[in-house]
Amino acid sequence: MNIEHRLSELGISLPEFAEAKANYAPWVLHGNVLYLSGIGGRFPKFGKLGREISVEEGYALAMEAALSHVAVMKRALGDLDRVERVIRVIGYVNSTPDFADHPQVIDGATDLYTELFGKAGLPARAAVGMASLPFNIPVEIETMVAVR
Repeated sequence: MNIEHRLSELGISLPEFAEAKANYAPWVLHGNVLYLSGIGGRFPKFGKLGREISVEEGYALAMEAALSHVAVMKRALGDLDRVERVIRVIGYVNSTPDFADHPQVIDGATDLYTELFGKAGLPARAAVGMASLPFNIPVEIETMVAVR
């Protein structure tokens, strides 16, 4: 499957690669696994799910974060067709204590991956609530992928 072609079919443009803003690597390629550092994407809104951010907005923000990770994959690998499988996604949701829809929010990330990579985009996953996230972002994801 040509992922660049698939992005074009879906009318999706990759965001520009953003350099790390702290002391970490945006990715580490070890053997045939690409580990992507936590990323929040470029958000138009900040705050907590269950207060300032709705589940639907959180879903879109998780999708945006995953799209930012696809841009990191392209930067790290040069060719998105080198992605063999999305192995694992860990989704962090900045939420109020009573918020319980974390899985529905992180579905935004995994839905994007399956739309782009088909069955190979469906990862093992965790979706967890957090008391806070850096810069008050609503969603952050980590992704691990197997590469060819």
